[in-house]
Amino acid sequence: MRRRATHTLTGALTALLVGMLAGLLPTGPAQARPADTWTVPSAAWVTITGHGYGHGHGMSQYGAEGAARQGLEHGRILDFYYPGTARGTAKGRVTVLVSADTTDDLEVLARPGLTVRDTAGGAPVVLPDNGAGRWRIAVAPNGLDRVSFKTDHWRRWRDLRGQGEFYAGGDPITLVTPSGERPYRGRLRAGAPSAGSSARDTVNDLLMDSYIQGVVPLEIPASWSPEAVRAQAVAARTYASYERLHPKAAHYELCDTTSCQVYGGVAAEHPASNAAVRATAGVILTYDGAPAFTQFASSSGGFTSAGSVPYLAAVEDPYDGWAGNPVHTWSMRIADTAFERAWPTLGDLTGLKVTRRDGNGEWGGRIAAITITGSAGNVVVSGDTLRSVLGLRSTWMTFRVTRR
Repeated sequence: MRRRATHTLTGALTALLVGMLAGLLPTGPAQARPADTWTVPSAAWVTITGHGYGHGHGMSQYGAEGAARQGLEHGRILDFYYPGTARGTAKGRVTVLVSADTTDDLEVLARPGLTVRDTAGGAPVVLPDNGAGRWRIAVAPNGLDRVSFKTDHWRRWRDLRGQGEFYAGGDPITLVTPSGERPYRGRLRAGAPSAGSSARDTVNDLLMDSYIQGVVPLEIPASWSPEAVRAQAVAARTYASYERLHPKAAHYELCDTTSCQVYGGVAAEHPASNAAVRATAGVILTYDGAPAFTQFASSSGGFTSAGSVPYLAAVEDPYDGWAGNPVHTWSMRIADTAFERAWPTLGDLTGLKVTRRDGNGEWGGRIAAITITGSAGNVVVSGDTLRSVLGLRSTWMTFRVTRR
């Protein structure tokens, strides 16, 4: 059953909601101030001071911990970072590309109960206890998926009409990858990226909450406050539910990297985060009856950033700046040559001018556009491009220029 979260409003919470609503009001990007222009001499250091880590959309993970330390339970944390969402339930399975397996075969360690299934039909078959140490599925010279086993060398067992997958009755299966062995719950499938392709991707097909167990401790420290970890479990489950409706490819729905959310299988699991997954079993956030796009980032720096949907609002964040957050405010120094290497058409760097910010917080907020001036030409880039190219923590920053 879906329900909207409700609260008893205290004076402090009323003030908090007023701030949230202010963040929801449409505001245009702020024009840069005169102080947003810097002249860069030859042979200079550029010191960059900033707030936050990541894109700033949705939940701040450090902020969730700060809120939990102030006594907020996970539902109130989620309501703060995703205002206007309701509660729903996610069930079923999810399919995840295992990026560590870069080969065109699917190789697993032998174990009791290991079963193979042909996706073209037919009953699953429990593999024989024949002394094999490993089993694999690979495309054979005849173009069929071939199941083989390894004793002293690889031996053919049988060919399949469709693609093959291994599972073990709910017990983990150990995948062999070029970088080592990794256990996974659910099924491991040799998935073809397109019809007729001889390439194969390893895809993990498993229950939603089994997947979330392998996500949460890689996205937030499992040792943090239980309510913060529970908030992360709901946000991660919701994000996966949203992505399941917008799959990355025809043969899988999610990836296992920061391009989706990080997933590490059984080896990543932790008892504390597994407890958070169980405590929130199946719960997701919804908007207009569908799973919400619950983006999250390490640190908001004290102000979240407006995203692509109404519930990813720009809101002043009073929880992010607790003493244990090392990226609430940060600083780094780079040489002018870093800009010149990144944009060779500049020539020698001579100036920086921020032309547009989002208007939220110190210095006018996150950089939306910046002009980088050089002796040979100018480039105009977004704050996101600047951050990506120079390896910065966020787009919320200012500069100080000194001679080297």
